[in-house]
This record gives sequence, C-alpha cells and structure tokens, in this order.
Amino acid sequence: MRSSSGSEFHFYTHVARGTAAALAFALVSMASRSTSAEPGTVGMSGTLRSTLQRPSRSPCPRDMALVGRSCVDKWEASLVEVHPDGSEIAFSAHENPSGHVVRAVSRPGVAPQAHVSMVDAQRACKASGKRLCQAREWKAACRGPENTTYPYGRSHVDNVCVDTNRASPMAVLHHGEHTARTLNDPEANQVANTIEPTGAAAQCTNAYGVYDMVGNVHEWTDDGHFHGGYYLDTKLNGPGCEYVTTAHAKSYYDYSTGFRCCADEGTLDDEPVPR
Repeated sequence: MRSSSGSEFHFYTHVARGTAAALAFALVSMASRSTSAEPGTVGMSGTLRSTLQRPSRSPCPRDMALVGRSCVDKWEASLVEVHPDGSEIAFSAHENPSGHVVRAVSRPGVAPQAHVSMVDAQRACKASGKRLCQAREWKAACRGPENTTYPYGRSHVDNVCVDTNRASPMAVLHHGEHTARTLNDPEANQVANTIEPTGAAAQCTNAYGVYDMVGNVHEWTDDGHFHGGYYLDTKLNGPGCEYVTTAHAKSYYDYSTGFRCCADEGTLDDEPVPR
C-alpha cells in the first residue's frame, strides 16, 4: 500500500484539529446554557424557557367577566377607603363617599354600595384602574350571550333576582316621605328585606357569570343614567335589562343608586385576595 505523503498527513491533521476545536466549542456552549437553566432542566435560552414556563394571561381578572372585548365586574361594586399610609378598610355601603378617598372593588357576599353619584362612581372605578361601564357594555353583560330581556331568560320570574315583594324603607322609616333627607337615611338599606349581599340571588345571572344586574341597586353607567332597576322596581322604566332611569343629574344619589366597573380586556391584573 502506498503510504501518505507528508503534505497529505499535515492536511488531515489540520482537519482533525479543526473538527475537535469545533466540537469542544459546542460542548462548552451547551454546558454554559445548562448551568443557567433551573436544576433538573435541559439547558435552553432564558427567553424560550420563560416563554414555556409563563402561564398565559387571562383577558380579565378573576373578579370580572369577559363580555365581548370588555371586562365587566361580576358583582355590584362595594368600596374600600384608602388611608394615607396605603392601608385599606371597607367603606360603609350606607353612606355617600364624597370627601373620602375610596376605590371600587368587585366582591361577592357584601352589601352593594348605595348612596353614590355617577361622579363618585367614576372616581372609584378610576382609582382601581377601571372605568364606569359604558351603557352598551352594561346592557350586553346584562342580556347575556342569549340576548334575553332578563339575565336568566326572556320573561320575568319572581324571586330570581332581588326585585320581588321587598320592603319599602321609606314606608317603614318615614311614613312614605320621599325627600333628600329621607332618601339618604343610612338606615334605609339596613331595613330587613331590602338589599341582599352581592351574588346572594344565585340564579340572577347568565352564562357570562355577572350577578344582580337586574334588581338589588340601580347601576350608573357613563351615559349619565342608571340601569337595571332596584329591589322595589325593575319594570317602571323598562323591563329588566331594558330598565333605564334618565331623570337625574350626574351628581344625584340616594339609597337605591349603585354601580359596577368595566375595563378593556387584557389591561388589568388580579385584585389581591382580601385579608
């Protein structure tokens, strides 16, 4: 057999050394990426790893429902008062919040905020990074995916929502007197058989999972009107989700006026769990 010449020997030696160097570089690179990975994982770039591990973000926080491209509070708003040190405490649902630093929260099982004007409702929603619902958003949420007159169906059914055979606090407390003084009596919604805690009427909802949009308390929207009726009336100004009161200024409030907040999808994180 003919032996390799010296030039051929040097050529193959050069190729082998280059191949070994390339292999060594690849191994070092892989080791470097592996050491930056979490224990027990195969090395990969930080961007890829974080993408795989990060849970997909929900379009709405847990206390809101996705309606079209909007997030709508599942429950009628209640308020928390914010102290100068940042701590918070529940604000009375039976007092007007003007002059207090408050923000709106959406929670089940609490008294819905009443005695609130549209102006204060807007302020409270904004303080939580939300906004007062637009009338069209509110109506879409109330009517549900099936587009019905009531959240639960096409016709009124007694006692499904908080709107049937309720007590009149003005009759109980003030012999039927309806004045600015009596209509804002803090005792009004503390009379038995008036409001119910948010979400207590478990069937007063639809497939979106929003509660009490008919009955309990009126709800301000950004058109300057309040919608849905309240516990004594869900028919006079239209049936169920069609109910609209247009007679009052944005600064008006009484024992029947409440609200809920909305937001654009994908703009909010979850509320901290209340302690």
